[in-house]
Amino acid sequence: MKIFLEKISKKFFLVLVKAHIKRYRPFIIGITGSVGKTSTREAVKAVIGSQKRVRVSAGSLNNELGFALTVLGNWDQEYFEQGSSAWLWIRVFCAGLLGLLFRLNKPEIYILEYGADRPGDIRKLAKAVRPNIAVVTAIGEIPVHIEFFSGSEAVAREKSKLVEGLVPTGYAILNADDDVVLDMKEKTKARVLTYGFSDGASIKVSSFEYKVDGNMPIGVTFKLHYGSNSFVPVNINGSLGKSQAWSAAAAAAVGVALGLNLVEISDALSYYDGPKGRLKILAGIKNSWIIDDTYNASPSSTRLALSVLRELPAVRRVAVLGDMLELGKYTVQAHQTIGDLTDGFVDVLICVGARAKFIADSAENQLRRQEVGAPTSDASIGAGGASGMPEKRIYTFDTADMAKRKVQELVKEGDLILVKGSQGMRMERIVEEIMAEPLRKKELLVRQSKKWLSM
Repeated sequence: MKIFLEKISKKFFLVLVKAHIKRYRPFIIGITGSVGKTSTREAVKAVIGSQKRVRVSAGSLNNELGFALTVLGNWDQEYFEQGSSAWLWIRVFCAGLLGLLFRLNKPEIYILEYGADRPGDIRKLAKAVRPNIAVVTAIGEIPVHIEFFSGSEAVAREKSKLVEGLVPTGYAILNADDDVVLDMKEKTKARVLTYGFSDGASIKVSSFEYKVDGNMPIGVTFKLHYGSNSFVPVNINGSLGKSQAWSAAAAAAVGVALGLNLVEISDALSYYDGPKGRLKILAGIKNSWIIDDTYNASPSSTRLALSVLRELPAVRRVAVLGDMLELGKYTVQAHQTIGDLTDGFVDVLICVGARAKFIADSAENQLRRQEVGAPTSDASIGAGGASGMPEKRIYTFDTADMAKRKVQELVKEGDLILVKGSQGMRMERIVEEIMAEPLRKKELLVRQSKKWLSM
């Protein structure tokens, strides 16, 4: 019964959303992909919001109900603070009807994420709310939410539905560093702009570097090029990884499509603050530093997070890795591959969840294979040139709550600690446990205030 009511609600609210789009005719920027959607959305907001009135979907509100919360009224923040309730949806419904009866002051531009948990999801959303600009971030070899798809090719086909529906005057903004995404240029009649580190990208990233002060990570710096001789520097503080450059470059491409110049774009990006839980830098206990990447996890995003941990200076590098969910038949293989990638630079490995035990086993077995003379994975050759981790430096736990006290105990001065896992693993509880005291108190106050609001 509950599933039936949810399906009916989704269809009903999507009809309301479609009616609002027809009445107000806003400009729609749609974003899809398997990784990087939210960071890209926030970067686009920083660039376009400097020039226009925009509204952006919050969190992972990327389905019919999420569209309703964003388009019919600015309800998404309340949804995340207080949760779903009958009273909330009654107000959303009333706001939707009111907006059809009376002309309201609506945003000029909506920036929406188009999500795909199952085949047909994006086609349905794109048919109801056709974007003027479609941004595709990255797919990856084993995408997140692949559980209900036959494989990565099926995920890519579904994501490509967003660019297929564009009109010739629209723009498809495609990641030039992901071959699967780049191939989507053949599936659209719209104008195409590409972005990335590749030489042929319309918006090209160069001179990417991490900003550090001793062992303290600060952020990233890079240049964005458009045209033969035009480039601007970009500095992003508080967030790490090449994903920041990809997001900024995608946002720059959107800005170019809307007529902004690189100077305006660079200035707007200086106000960009990466989303919480996406490679964010936090001060930790005992003068340590935390890379908080707990919002979600897929093989490609975990690989990226580990590369950040490897490339930054630290007294010790600690990886706290939770299960990557919704991978279906790829679950074991994906976790084993991540275990191989920890080799050579991770000093302490903490694995959380039943699936993450495959990460631990693979990390340890690299060493065993070396001891018996068996070949090791090419992917396992880390920065230190070693192969495998001794068992005494690997810890496994069933849940984040069970792991957090041990992680706190293991942290030493000067450690750089990556915490990463799927949403369902609640890895942010480990981050909260090892935050520096002022940050921890602030987080507890925010959580308590949300609890009071929901009462």
